[in-house]
Amino acid sequence: MTPLSPDPAVLRGLRLFSGLDTAALAEIVRSAHTRRIGKGTTIFTQGDRATLCHALIDGRVKIVQTGADGQQLVVRYIGAGEMFGTAAVFSGGIYPADALAMVDCVGVHWTAATMGELMERYPRIALNALDIVGRRLQEVQTRLRELSTERVERRVAHALLRLVRQAGRRVGNGVEIDFPLSRQDIAEMTGTTLHTVSRILSGWEGQGIVEGGRQQVTIRQPHALVAIAEDLPRPERPEEK
Repeated sequence: MTPLSPDPAVLRGLRLFSGLDTAALAEIVRSAHTRRIGKGTTIFTQGDRATLCHALIDGRVKIVQTGADGQQLVVRYIGAGEMFGTAAVFSGGIYPADALAMVDCVGVHWTAATMGELMERYPRIALNALDIVGRRLQEVQTRLRELSTERVERRVAHALLRLVRQAGRRVGNGVEIDFPLSRQDIAEMTGTTLHTVSRILSGWEGQGIVEGGRQQVTIRQPHALVAIAEDLPRPERPEEK
């Protein structure tokens, strides 16, 4: 488990602090609060006033938004080295979703006032923050387009490919998404039902495109999944050549 007093070098992996020298990172670590977060802990709650900027040092966090009708949408998964809850702090608003620890985690956070002081001292942080917010906005626009225009099968394929890019790990039979992922999670990422996701994944398992286990998903034919996502002709399987 990552120690509670992380080496300043750990911050080099966070885009928010990219370009800062060792002395600056050491100061930023000293101004942070570090804590262990148990699996299942709610780190912040949708609707609460945003007062803390969070970064994940170790573990995995799920960001989930709940609509007025009670339906949940998985906004994104946060891995080690990523910031979360920061955009709401920068805008002086409220957290738009819940942040839930999927496994035991180590996180650090800064108060809004401390982060403001750091930004004044190191303007690079503010520039990096703009870059982060811009990328997140592009991601949201992409997902909105997918939800509005694409068939469910393509949305599920796009969601799995994003997770592969974010948390893919090569294994003997393909690329495994290296954190617990249920079919309900995938349904909440793609705006559809558990029944529909189960039907799609069962079909893909029968074609050898994916392999499912207990809350595990392995992509066995990434090129076939890309073809589904982009509505392209399916590549021939080796045995079909």
